[in-house]
Amino acid sequence: MLTTTRTAALLGGILIAALTGCGTPAEKGTTEAATARPDQGNATPEQAAPGRVTSPGLAGMPPVLDPKDVYAADRPGKMSPAVKGFPARIYVPNTNSNTVSVIDPKTYKVIKTIPVGRQPQHVVPSWDLKTLWVNNDLGNSLTPIDPATGKPGKTVPVSDPYNLYFTPDGKYAIVMASMDRELVFRDAHTMKTAKTVPVDCAGVNHADFSMDGRYFIVSCEFSGELLKVDTAKMKVVGQQKLPFRGAMPQDVKLSPDGSTFYIADMIANGMWVLDGKKFTTPKLLPTGKGAHGLYVSRDSKVMYISNRGEGTISIFDFGRNKLTKKWRLPNGGSPDMGGVSPDGKVLWLSGRYNSEVYAIDTSTGKQLARIPVGSGPHGLAVYPQPGRYSLGHTGVFR
Repeated sequence: MLTTTRTAALLGGILIAALTGCGTPAEKGTTEAATARPDQGNATPEQAAPGRVTSPGLAGMPPVLDPKDVYAADRPGKMSPAVKGFPARIYVPNTNSNTVSVIDPKTYKVIKTIPVGRQPQHVVPSWDLKTLWVNNDLGNSLTPIDPATGKPGKTVPVSDPYNLYFTPDGKYAIVMASMDRELVFRDAHTMKTAKTVPVDCAGVNHADFSMDGRYFIVSCEFSGELLKVDTAKMKVVGQQKLPFRGAMPQDVKLSPDGSTFYIADMIANGMWVLDGKKFTTPKLLPTGKGAHGLYVSRDSKVMYISNRGEGTISIFDFGRNKLTKKWRLPNGGSPDMGGVSPDGKVLWLSGRYNSEVYAIDTSTGKQLARIPVGSGPHGLAVYPQPGRYSLGHTGVFR
């Protein structure tokens, strides 16, 4: 974050690093008392057709469609009936402005600005695809947005919601309570606490799940660590320190074949390559200064890596297991978090330190638009997107 700072007790000797990180430490805000939306029932994803699995997955999880590609449900045109009629929009949380800018991707213009709680970090699609949750980190609340109308609902009080994920079975939301040093499992609809899991690393922020949904990998930004968490048991079963001084791991993404986790690291200037099952020491693949966000293409062939510190996007080819290209934003920039358009033709990224959003042609790397928004744009969500259900963050669909 650019401005606000959290408690000095957390920062200690890592103040300088933390100020450059994905989330800036700052003092906690006031809880906004509110209730959950009444229309968020126990819905199930409509396109959960029977599929093939190589091993039993998490109980209640929709079957994997293709054991060779966890993103098989994310192809262009594979929109769930749950999102039918939702207008295509780009939702941009502005951490310093306490607003969400709404962009029409056809005109590249901001068409609405929604006031939300203090320091909104990410806009997160719910597991059932029917709600967008704005994570008001220092406001200690979540603001629901109806993607059909673009209207916000009543805020829900939730402590320290830096980021938000959902278990693959749709039962629980997982709040990444960075400053509270907790993973909080909550009812996916009411957000009522089911279990609080204390952690002894600093700055839990991003995650992704294994193909079978039985565990997930979490990055701890401020202590340079990774966690392995058993989904059903809601228990940390592994923890390791990254082998790089001052490491600050960020976004986490699973490879299409489910064999590998990639973890962006903005201080190591690359991404860690991890065998999640074995949870052995990962290897570093340099990508660029300030590596931050990871996004898989619609055909599952490549991954886009935003290098926030140098205004570039690196392209990683899964089949060739190597970096193949690097796109540079004209006149620089600070590409951070975002997502891919439903047709796969445009990569949308927030410009964290430039109060702008970038639209990038995925076939050429050409910048299509640079759109002014509020201050400190962060976890941008492209919505709707293909997929049967959402695992959270800015849109991890399966």
